[in-house]
Amino acid sequence: MKILTCIISKITYKIPITYFKTVSKYYIFVLVSLLRKIAFPISLIYALVVYLRNKLFDFGIFTSKKFQTPIICVGNLSVGGTGKTPMIEYLIDYFKEDIKVAVLSRGYKRKSIGHIFASTESTVEDLGDEPYQLHSKFPRVAVAVDADRRNGISKLEKELKPDVILLDDAFQHRKVNADLNILLTSYGHLYLDDWYLPTGNLRDSRSQAKRANYIVVTKCPRGISLNERHLIKERLAIKNYQKVLFSYLRYDNELKSIENNLSLSALHDRSITLVTGIANPKPLVQYLEDENLSFDHLAYKDHHFFTSREIQEFNSKDLVLTTEKDYMRLQGKVKNMFYIRVSHAFLDDGGAVLKKGLDDFMKPNS
Repeated sequence: MKILTCIISKITYKIPITYFKTVSKYYIFVLVSLLRKIAFPISLIYALVVYLRNKLFDFGIFTSKKFQTPIICVGNLSVGGTGKTPMIEYLIDYFKEDIKVAVLSRGYKRKSIGHIFASTESTVEDLGDEPYQLHSKFPRVAVAVDADRRNGISKLEKELKPDVILLDDAFQHRKVNADLNILLTSYGHLYLDDWYLPTGNLRDSRSQAKRANYIVVTKCPRGISLNERHLIKERLAIKNYQKVLFSYLRYDNELKSIENNLSLSALHDRSITLVTGIANPKPLVQYLEDENLSFDHLAYKDHHFFTSREIQEFNSKDLVLTTEKDYMRLQGKVKNMFYIRVSHAFLDDGGAVLKKGLDDFMKPNS
């Protein structure tokens, strides 16, 4: 299963979308779309493998292990950015004052192997960009990386004894039976409208959404109407035990760097280069355009480790703006570079609903 996913993602989804100066973005888009359509027979094989795998878990032939420590899983059904890291940060922020929290991630694209506990000696190459970001932002929270989720949880239980473990990007990993599942899906690209890899971005069956306790529709426009939200809820056809919440991405107006901070409003007369190595930079691009900023955008594939030549190019720019995740891979290497923080913000009473659910979840486990 992992091998098939890797091959498929290498062929299509992970095709670099760098903005080449000599090639039109339109033709790149057409080429990728064509390759995805050609690969439709492969997607049928992938769908069959996913179906059989889930059935083997459903019938108990493949086992799903439950652990003593309460486990909250955050994930999605599709590859690509739905805002998992900001959701993990939201949970850490909520728990960290009163509860001993540990985070376990696969550490995607890290250059290390095995199980690693984040420490003051850890680098972004050791942990991967997202776990390193969490460790840098929340140094008192235990962060570990392990591709074997069972092994990672066992080590956390044995050595740290946390009150709760947050599993990052693990909804499809059914070898672990999480106690609470938070499923994310992006507004405008709901899992309902997707298809299996490599023709689409689905890595798991849409029917598996039934395992979620909360379904969070992320990256919504702030002005999304009640009627549209109602229609999305109807389409999701949720179960009685599920709740649907709506959130949007909230960007900070103050830009950060190692040396100093800078107000977003101070950029209007600057020559800006936006550098992104994330799955979906469109919300950030839209936000900056709404702020009436003019900028050149250099886009790279998700989790891209920048080459020395690319870093040299960035250093020739007047001001480089990037995401917090990309900053983890570029800090100390690019001068005059700032990052913009992003966080989840819920519409209406969505935040209160989730927090009450978290409180109720933790009470019997206290």
